[in-house]
Amino acid sequence: MQYWLMKSEPDVYGWSHLNAEKNATDHWDGVRNYAARNHMRAMKEGDLCFFYHSRVNPPHIAGIVKVVREAYVDPTQFDPEQKYYDPKSSKDNPRWDMVDIRAERELSSPVTIAEIKEIPALKDMVLLNNSRLSVQPVTKEEWDVIVALRP
Repeated sequence: MQYWLMKSEPDVYGWSHLNAEKNATDHWDGVRNYAARNHMRAMKEGDLCFFYHSRVNPPHIAGIVKVVREAYVDPTQFDPEQKYYDPKSSKDNPRWDMVDIRAERELSSPVTIAEIKEIPALKDMVLLNNSRLSVQPVTKEEWDVIVALRP
């Protein structure tokens, strides 16, 4: 089991878009950063991820999602009508992948970035040291500390 954090702007794709009450599955597309893509390629079915809302005041972890389908080709890269179109990508040599996720649970209240910064055990968390990365690893220890904040 591996742990991750996936960031999105809530007005673009937020927790509410997951339709968590219906246990719906959705895809996580549009990643156009090689490090984030490589993290998605490392994800395995069953891995858990924090769902993080960025560019909101305050930024926060809203819930937990599970990876239900491992990385596969993101078709938006081939369509010039799509926001995430990449003219340098080809079907013979696709650059970008996506994964499918399912909402596991909304946190009882958000875990804010301010809270995370106050906890010494989280000082090395990727979120605090590379905040722009949209998909990032979380250690088991970091996961346990954050989950314990909102049991």
